[in-house]
Amino acid sequence: MEGPPPQFTAKTIDDYLEHMSKPVFQAGISWRVVDAKWPGIREAFKGFKAERVARMSDKEVDTIAKDERVIRSRPKIAAVVHNAGVIVALEREGGFKKYLRSFDDYAALEKDMRKRFKFLGESGIYHFLWTVKHPVPEWREWAKARGLLPETGKRMEKEFAGRKKRA
Repeated sequence: MEGPPPQFTAKTIDDYLEHMSKPVFQAGISWRVVDAKWPGIREAFKGFKAERVARMSDKEVDTIAKDERVIRSRPKIAAVVHNAGVIVALEREGGFKKYLRSFDDYAALEKDMRKRFKFLGESGIYHFLWTVKHPVPEWREWAKARGLLPETGKRMEKEFAGRKKRA
């Protein structure tokens, strides 16, 4: 994929859950792998019906983790179930969209989301918010502030060095 990911207008909490789940699965995996497996993931998660996913049992999580059509990371699968429960709870407390708009700035929202949701780091949160058209900082400024651009140095060098050691 060249350029930014596509944006969508989320109309339901199911839409929000699906768009939040993609960066959960992309953590540490090529987006190409995630895109290729997405139809199977969507089917395994019942079309990302948030209420249904939030009620999934450990046995259902184990079943999904054995399904070859999906990315079989039990922690990521369990994170989607957890995140569905958080979205449903926020919806009942006044609305998930209202929750997203309740923060004065991006940094405060990101900090809160990192506490509430599983397997969503700073990049995953940015990706999620961008795809659902929630205001985010300009990408280059955001990435530079976090040391994610090659010209910003140490963090990228550290991550690259870590990957070289694992290879």
